[in-house]
Amino acid sequence: MTPYVVPFAIYIVLSLVAGYFENGAYFMYPIKTLLVAASLWYYRAEYPELRCGIRPAQVFTAAVVGVAVFAIWVIPEGWYPHLDSSEFNPFFTNNTPVQWLLIFFRTTGAALVVPVFEELFWRSFLLRWTISPDFKQVALGKFTWISFAVVALLFGFEHHRWLVGIVAGVIYAALLYREKNLWTCIVAHGVTNLALGLYVLKTGQWSFW
Repeated sequence: MTPYVVPFAIYIVLSLVAGYFENGAYFMYPIKTLLVAASLWYYRAEYPELRCGIRPAQVFTAAVVGVAVFAIWVIPEGWYPHLDSSEFNPFFTNNTPVQWLLIFFRTTGAALVVPVFEELFWRSFLLRWTISPDFKQVALGKFTWISFAVVALLFGFEHHRWLVGIVAGVIYAALLYREKNLWTCIVAHGVTNLALGLYVLKTGQWSFW
């Protein structure tokens, strides 16, 4: 359990700690990205589900799913109430190198690091742990209504935009049930986050970050 929980816990705890400091979200994001990445590397031998590889056809399917989730994330904006969220605007400072550093860490962190630790936690660990505490004996992608509903709801409410978060959780889980491959969820999640990052940089709608 520890290798799945620790990276997720580091990210959540440091996100909460950042709220106690002025501009904490900005200087804490590179720190938590590096620490989470380091923890994933440290525990890399504990993730057998990441050693299976992914076929080109699965990459394509995952990319299509990722783009679809991105569209679902942004199109309903303003249609439903969501939890208050702060903006991550790298241009809060006039220091150009700092701006680019923040953009780099926010984009790469969201596209490369977040999908790995979140999918390991939500779709590999918790989806199976809600079926049995001895989760490694549960086949990856095994479906039960209870585990499916619990994880989709919790994943949704982890995000400020809870409604589309729930829908995203349902779609990523469906992808896992279909492909039985966690990499498809990681790729889809990464594509969603990368597309969202590019959208934010293009439109300046920083609340999506």
